[in-house]
Amino acid sequence: MSKLLPLVALTAAVSLLSGCATVAPAGPRIDKSLTARGQSERIKYIILHYTVADLPRSIKILTQQDVSAHYLLTDTDQPFFYALVDESKQSNHAGLSSWKIYNQLNSASIGIEIVNPGFTETPQGRVYAPFKQAQIDQLILLLKQLVARYNIKPENILGHNDIAPQRKQDPGPMFPWKQLADAGLLAWPEPSRVGARLPLFTEQLPDVAWFQRKLAQVGYATPQTGELDQATRNVLVVFQSKYRQSLYDGTPDAETAALLDVLTSPVPELPVPTPAPVAASAALPRSTSSR
Repeated sequence: MSKLLPLVALTAAVSLLSGCATVAPAGPRIDKSLTARGQSERIKYIILHYTVADLPRSIKILTQQDVSAHYLLTDTDQPFFYALVDESKQSNHAGLSSWKIYNQLNSASIGIEIVNPGFTETPQGRVYAPFKQAQIDQLILLLKQLVARYNIKPENILGHNDIAPQRKQDPGPMFPWKQLADAGLLAWPEPSRVGARLPLFTEQLPDVAWFQRKLAQVGYATPQTGELDQATRNVLVVFQSKYRQSLYDGTPDAETAALLDVLTSPVPELPVPTPAPVAASAALPRSTSSR
């Protein structure tokens, strides 16, 4: 009997401890039956980049260094995406950045890196590498999914150079932005409207302050000095390399003015015509049938 007493005491102690563990609260009591009206998706932007490296080096940089991206699009014969950072988490791809009234876009964006060598300096000047059409086809598929998932506005699908025009060139003037517009992903200056405005700006070119205001209205962080300084030229180069890829020298010319004016002057919605009132039909004579 004396040998059983310690065992009984130990069993009782274990039972007591077990009972305490089940009584202890597992966490805070949270009621999720209510939903606040004032909320929105964290992700509001998609930022496109080129890697300036081949695929093995791109993978190494984006997985082993501080810089990162949510997706990496390969340049293989059949391109595909590496999902490197979960969409719910922040990746370090945008850096010092600005668009309209927002700064530091890392926390509110998805970054997509596209394997592409970028540019080469030649005696004739800087030469940019084209993107494979198969890459663009895959990119459009992913963009459509992201836009639907997060309700991203067309003006918020951007290049790295859009949000950092003083220090970045990617995805560069060879990136086919017009294909994204044709796929319904972003707005594009209507050519007929641009053509209609072109003679007006050819006859009288706006001053530099006008260009600076319009560039800021589009979304670019642009000096408002009234002077054609290098910073303003840099923004013009980025704008032209997106919307007029045949010439992107940073000159505030008539065609650039027409493009800016159309982009910042949306087509007014036509009023919906009110249906004409339907005349009351004459009353039919009462039937004399015996039925």
